Amino acid sequence: MATIAFIGLGNMGNPMAANLVKAGHSVQGFDLLPENLKIAAENGVTVMAGATAAIKGAEVVITMLPAGRHVVSVYEDIAPKAGKDSLFIDSSTIDVESARKAHEIAKRHDLMSIDAPVSGGVGGATAGTLTFMAGGSNEAFARAEPILEPMAGRIVHCGEAGSGQAAKICNNMILGISMIGVSEAFVLAEKLGLSHQALFDVASTSSGQCWSLTSYCPVPGPVPASPANRGYKPGFAAALMLKDLKLAQEAAQTANASTPLGAHAAQLYNLFNAHGHGGDDFSAIVNFLRGIFPETTEAAAKKQKKDQI
Repeated sequence: MATIAFIGLGNMGNPMAANLVKAGHSVQGFDLLPENLKIAAENGVTVMAGATAAIKGAEVVITMLPAGRHVVSVYEDIAPKAGKDSLFIDSSTIDVESARKAHEIAKRHDLMSIDAPVSGGVGGATAGTLTFMAGGSNEAFARAEPILEPMAGRIVHCGEAGSGQAAKICNNMILGISMIGVSEAFVLAEKLGLSHQALFDVASTSSGQCWSLTSYCPVPGPVPASPANRGYKPGFAAALMLKDLKLAQEAAQTANASTPLGAHAAQLYNLFNAHGHGGDDFSAIVNFLRGIFPETTEAAAKKQKKDQI
């Protein structure tokens, strides 16, 4: 079993760290938010006062942070202080350029590293069924794989440095586009008088079949586990989908790749977020396409309080 530093204990990081603890690893964690540290401690993580303190004595360092600038900053801070032969694993979803910068920082200090973003959301993080998309050398991946296993349903080595991030943003561009396509189909079906179940029964066993339909159906009923059946509580928030679609567009511009549907999906999610729905599940885009803008929970509460006065 290993001593693991886990930096970034948010909605994803905390359940991931908890699964490492359950697997018998010693996990030393740090996060900027006291409430996240409290949850981590309840999950068996040894809470540390800072990132530098967390990496003391650690053989593996895992980061789960909001953006590329955070990852690069943390790597610049802790890599010079890390133990000899430490392995760095970044599971944040960030731009490919920042991922490669992080690899360069680790290499400069003779440390192995992989970028290993995940797919599966909070549910997958809790269940330990995440898909890890890893980029880095064969040797680094071989070291990382047994560390990732308690958190994973599948681990894929995608190639050299930055390849994991490339795979993640391409995958989520597909997801964003397909969710809009499925949502448009249900909106059209409603206008044509076709029931949700009828469309689902046909499309789920025909050429329209896709994950956005069969596992994450954006309307209530056909897939009981989908967020549509619990008021579009995320799951995977629309704000996070917008972040990933923007990363995909940045990468497309850098690589001179044509992604017109990806660009349009980013525009639609940008509008949806601008109407205050970044905290809704990304499948709630179906309401945008219907021309319905349901209030956020916070807005509804404020309105109810105002009506009571």
